[in-house]
Amino acid sequence: MIEKTILDHLSASLDVPCGMEVPPDPPNRFVVLEKTGETRENYLKDAILAVQSYAPTLLEAATLSESVVAAMLDAVQLPTVAAVALNGNYNFTDTASKRYRYQAVFDVTHYE
Repeated sequence: MIEKTILDHLSASLDVPCGMEVPPDPPNRFVVLEKTGETRENYLKDAILAVQSYAPTLLEAATLSESVVAAMLDAVQLPTVAAVALNGNYNFTDTASKRYRYQAVFDVTHYE
């Protein structure tokens, strides 16, 4: 499952907690991974993954997101990942919780 593969990679690459949901008692800085879609063709899967970077300030969220982008682009070295492309990286501040966050969206071509 690509979510597990990428989550393990992000956890090993970043110095912040990484998960697939906001923890009940969230730390100041953390990352949340979400798969928003997937297509399949010729035994290859293309997943759309959104990675949200939370931090106490907007600048810290943007900086953390840049680290996420670098780690995600490095994921192409994983055995089951064929390609990683950045679709966008933007301010996605959570107005409900009043927490600063950035969101980076990726297309990840993979096979398993």
